[in-house]
Amino acid sequence: MSEALSAPELERRLRKIGEERYHNLHPFHKMLHGGKLDFGQVQAWALNRYCYQAAIPRKDAALMAKLEDRELRREWIHRIHDHDGFGADAGGIERWFKLTDGLQLDRAYVASQAGALPATRFACEAYVRFVYERSNLEAIASSLTELFAPAIHAERIAGMLENYDFISDDLVAYFRKRLDQAPRDCSFALAHVLEHARTPEQQQAALNALTFKTEVLWAQLDALYLAYVDPGFIPPGAFRPEGR
Repeated sequence: MSEALSAPELERRLRKIGEERYHNLHPFHKMLHGGKLDFGQVQAWALNRYCYQAAIPRKDAALMAKLEDRELRREWIHRIHDHDGFGADAGGIERWFKLTDGLQLDRAYVASQAGALPATRFACEAYVRFVYERSNLEAIASSLTELFAPAIHAERIAGMLENYDFISDDLVAYFRKRLDQAPRDCSFALAHVLEHARTPEQQQAALNALTFKTEVLWAQLDALYLAYVDPGFIPPGAFRPEGR
């Protein structure tokens, strides 16, 4: 990039990353929402995805530790509350546990992450370290997958309720809550990136950060597909559904 982009063009390029790279395009995602997975495969997805859910407030705390702007910290802290809970709201992690409880997974086992795939854990930790080590602009830009999240959550709610008799409405509470939270979060983050990514170097860094985040999400589904779909090689120590 030799010249700085206008804010509308930068936004267009950020959104194009989602159109081309977001994990709604992954075969495992399509199988999950289309009712093509069995009970054990859905268990494996929920257990592994917990690693990502647990990493989110940690990466937000890592960013906040670097923020010197009090107003920016005041804005960002609600993301931690959204997942860890605050006051009467038990938070997104608790809602995820309701999903794994409903899928007959022991809560302590899920929380330990002991049964997660190695690639899942590596990807989630890479995201936390990225946010801690890179610039604040890059860290905030990496969160912009939230631009594309409401559509995937709506699809997930409809697809899972329609296609799996073991999924009830109360088990998809996490996704329903994110239908409101994600647009609020990404509206602020997008405005921040468009305002502060002014030079070609800053703009390219923001685009690269969002690309990296899509790869974190994609890598998790790659691992699930290889372990639980095809060729079906489950790494030693990882969760093994009954009958596999």
